[in-house]
Amino acid sequence: MTGVSQISEFGKILIFLITGIIMVCFAFFINKVLAPNKPNPEKLSSYECGEEPTGSAWLPFNSRFYVIALIFLLFDVEMVFVFPWAIVFGSHEMNNADGRWGWLTLTEVFVFLGILILGLVYVWVKGDLDWIKPNPIVPVTDTVIPQSLYDKLNAEQSVYKIKEFSINTVPSVPSTTIDAPETTTAVKKPMFKPTFKKTGNE
Repeated sequence: MTGVSQISEFGKILIFLITGIIMVCFAFFINKVLAPNKPNPEKLSSYECGEEPTGSAWLPFNSRFYVIALIFLLFDVEMVFVFPWAIVFGSHEMNNADGRWGWLTLTEVFVFLGILILGLVYVWVKGDLDWIKPNPIVPVTDTVIPQSLYDKLNAEQSVYKIKEFSINTVPSVPSTTIDAPETTTAVKKPMFKPTFKKTGNE
């Protein structure tokens, strides 16, 4: 009796990954074939959400931008869980079968939103939502180096000038140079003279 071969769970995941890669490559191929390729300076410029781009795109951003963006993503993604809750809470069949389902789902959503609000309050109190910090925190160290020494070092470094770049890296030789006399070195003779034995036939 022969059994029916079944695909394991890992096999299904492998088929899913292969299908996804093929579909993405197929979409890129169709886009390359059908899409018109007419680049211009406006299309090649940086995209800033509908705003006119100014300056270069390679600029350092303030780290607060990333903090606020991560906080937004955190609360935005977490709110997705409210949709399945709404389906369960609004199900008349479940509520008619057992009235406790409604109270349970209502309690769960209040706990869920309470955790989110608590996190938002924590971030707000920490000041991470402030784009510009009103009171910057100056780091304090317990070193015994006086401040005057730092000021002196900064003053010495501020007068340092960077040497201008020059294409001619080899310094030019002045035209008025005294030719050095040519010196000839004597050829040294070898310390021994090699001798060769003659063969018997000669």
